[in-house]
Amino acid sequence: MRRQHTIVTLALALGLIFAAGQALAFSVVQGKCLESNNAQKTIKVEAYDTNFGPESPYGKSTGILTVYDVSEAKIGIPPQPGDILRIAYTVEGEKKKAAKVMNVSKQDLRKK
Repeated sequence: MRRQHTIVTLALALGLIFAAGQALAFSVVQGKCLESNNAQKTIKVEAYDTNFGPESPYGKSTGILTVYDVSEAKIGIPPQPGDILRIAYTVEGEKKKAAKVMNVSKQDLRKK
């Protein structure tokens, strides 16, 4: 009985470690949506930095333009050009594959 309890505890611990490792594997970018292509399932974003302020509440543009593959991503409020997005993604070879796309400007909790 004690051995069975130990095995179950170890299995749960390994599961939690694996889940935590998966959660830490994503990179995140925030920036302005320049293009949302539903046919190709891609979103083009101009990345912002983290220098937040009264005149730039979402950060300032870095000038870096990147295209993300959103074919398998969970997308909240559908993005439109000009919206501020936060994208959690992984890099697979040359592609940046989005896991989650959040429309920050349309669900801004600071306004509530």
